[in-house]
Parts: sequence; C-alpha cells; structure tokens
Amino acid sequence: QLQLVESGGGLVQPGGSLRLSCVASGFSLDYYAIAWFRQAPGKEREGISCISSSGVASNYDDSVKGRFTASRDNAKNTVYLHMNSLKPEDTAVYYCNVHLFSRDYWGRGTQVIVSS
Repeated sequence: QLQLVESGGGLVQPGGSLRLSCVASGFSLDYYAIAWFRQAPGKEREGISCISSSGVASNYDDSVKGRFTASRDNAKNTVYLHMNSLKPEDTAVYYCNVHLFSRDYWGRGTQVIVSS
C-alpha cells in the first residue's frame, strides 16, 4: 500500500528550527519529485517547496525562500524539510505530496506551531 508519513512537527519559538521528515512506503521515492505543502488555519493549502527526484534541484515559495531547505535520502526513502528562522506565520499543518500513477498522494500531515 502506497503511503506517505510526515513527522517532526511541534511547538517552537520564533527564530527556532525544525526538521520535518516524509517517509514513503509501498513505492520507491527514487524516481519522483516530492513537494511540500502547508495549510494554515482558515487558509487554503499552499505549495512551498519541491525537490527533484535526484535532489539536485529544488524550488521554494517566496514566503520560505532562504529559510527552508528540502533534501532527500533515497536510500532511506525519506524526504526532509529543514526549517530555520521560523516565524509565527509558518504555523500550519505540513504535508508532503507525490504525483504518480496519474494521481496525487498525501500524508496526514504534521503540525507546526511557532509561538513564544
């Protein structure tokens, strides 16, 4: 069964850091780009990052550029989102996403709260 599971969220103070993980099972991540999305309370889900299958290329929304970095370890079938200089407006549920077999697959998300 194809599955994505996010983890690593939590409560962090402004300026702090977190590393989110997205572990895939039921398929190999090797051949697929992986995207990170987030959904803040009362807002629509938004894409914030995408990393290529090899990990060589990645792009970021302006809201996180320079603060967030995506990486991947295909041997562990895992993608990461390193989040630095966190701001209260980064508070959201974070999801990883893969598009394969003509559909999107999502994890259940991990909650990030940035608050003092």
